[in-house]
Order: sequence, then C-alpha cells, then structure tokens
Amino acid sequence: MKMNNLVGGIEAGGTKFVCAVGSGPQDFRAEVRFPTTTPEETIQRAIDFFRQQQEIHGQLTAVGIGAFGPLDPNPPSPMFGYITSTPKPGWRNTDFGGAIQRALNLPIRFDTDVNGAALGEWRWGVAQGLDTFIYLTIGTGIGGGVMVGGQLLHGLIHPELGHVRLPHDKQTDPYRGHCPYHGDCFEGLAAGPAIGERWGQPATDLPPNHAAWELEAHYIAVALANYICILSPQRIILGGGVMEQPQLFPMIRHQVIEQLNGYVQSPAILENIETYIVPPQLGNRAGVLGAFALAQLKT
Repeated sequence: MKMNNLVGGIEAGGTKFVCAVGSGPQDFRAEVRFPTTTPEETIQRAIDFFRQQQEIHGQLTAVGIGAFGPLDPNPPSPMFGYITSTPKPGWRNTDFGGAIQRALNLPIRFDTDVNGAALGEWRWGVAQGLDTFIYLTIGTGIGGGVMVGGQLLHGLIHPELGHVRLPHDKQTDPYRGHCPYHGDCFEGLAAGPAIGERWGQPATDLPPNHAAWELEAHYIAVALANYICILSPQRIILGGGVMEQPQLFPMIRHQVIEQLNGYVQSPAILENIETYIVPPQLGNRAGVLGAFALAQLKT
C-alpha cells in the first residue's frame, strides 16, 4: 500500500470518538469528535462520517481503529474486532470492527487506542528511529501501547499496563481505588476519576501545588520503574488528560530515578531523563494519527 493513500482513522475512547480522513500529519482532510454513547449510535455516527467524506474526497483504502479495551486484535480469531470484557456500560462483546467493515466494505486494522497512538508516534512523532518504547495514556483510564523490536506487542491479547498492581500504603493513601475489576491497581489509584474521588473535586480543578500531584507522580513513577525493568524501553511517552499538568513531568522524572536507585545504568536515564520521559509530539492527534498508521499497515 502506498503511504499517501487516503485512509480513515477512528480513535475510539471511552468518553469520545475522534474520526478523521487523511494520510498523515501533513494530509489531514477532515475530522469530527463526538461523545461515546451506545454502540449502535456511536458506530453509526462514525459510518455516516466516512460515507460523507468519501463523497467529498474519494474512496478510502482502509480504516484503522484504535479502541478502548479490552478487545480482540487477532485477525484469525472469531472475535477479531470485538470490544470484549470492557467495564464501559453497554459495550461488552460489541462487534465494532465488523460493523465498520460491513457498512463501508473496506479493510479494517484493529488494535488498542494506545497501541495505535504508539504507532503514530513511531511513524511521525517522538518515537521515530526507536524500536522499543512505551506510550502510556493517563486520563479517564490508564492504558499502554508497547513496541518491542519494531513490532507492536500483542501476545495473548494486548498489553494492559494500567492494571498492574502497585504497592499501596493505605495509611498514607486510604483511598480504596476506582477500578471495578481490581480496586487499587494503577488505573484504580491514578486515573482521572480516582484523583477526583480521592480529593472530592475534578483533577482539572486542583491547583498545581496540591498534594494530589505528588501522590500522582509517585504512583506513575513506581509503574514506570517496573516497566523499565521489564521491557527496557528506549523512551517512555506520557499522554492523556492528566498529563496536561506540566508540573507532573519533572516530579515523575525525579521519582523514577529514586525508584530505580541506580540499578539501571543508562545515560538515557541518569543524564538525559528529560528526553527519556516525554509528552507525545503529536499532541491530542496522536490517537487518530495512530489510527491512520494502523490503516496503512501492510497485512
């Protein structure tokens, strides 16, 4: 497939969908954003958008879908394209990819939203030239996309970096956790809803010097230290709404160095951590551009 062929991209988040048509950051023809409601209504809005755009811009060659999960990204599987055991009400066992494919009669590429965003940053963003890295999004939930050896990581299903278990000092932080499956996993302790519940107001309303951010940086740093030891990433990209708090990055970098305690002897961490733990270069379009990159993958 030629890389300049027109494709569709869907960044399917638990809160909102972003649909777009184009071929990359320099060829972004159209975009629409709308709330994630029921599967029937939300998927139909995406289908209608792509039908309208094909009338304007011509035939798409494929549609890439980066979706919230858990999901089934394995093409030979009978559940390929399904959202599976999601806690998102109404979306469990939804044939998302199949509905798009049947309505538009186009090939689809289907993966997690964070694997898609990782691929987008690898193609056009801050992960260019790397072959092993992590893209972590911290917002309404926490999810991680992983590339290892130049390939997106799947394995049994796909990475679920937000649901690792972290040390939880309940005297320091008595909050029980928000995750409906695990309570105080990483997502349960550090995603946006957990911050809001713990402190009694939305994270966006908390001032930069609030104690919430030191605790948030601690949980993120502990998780990153674990990922560094397991996956040995060449870079870690932190996106999502929670990471729009600029004071978090220096706090996280400092605490990651403390957590590792000199064990990982790499100049990338010891001398250049400002370029090791970074925000996404593609900003809030990382997800939908990642969906473009998924659509352009050769089968």
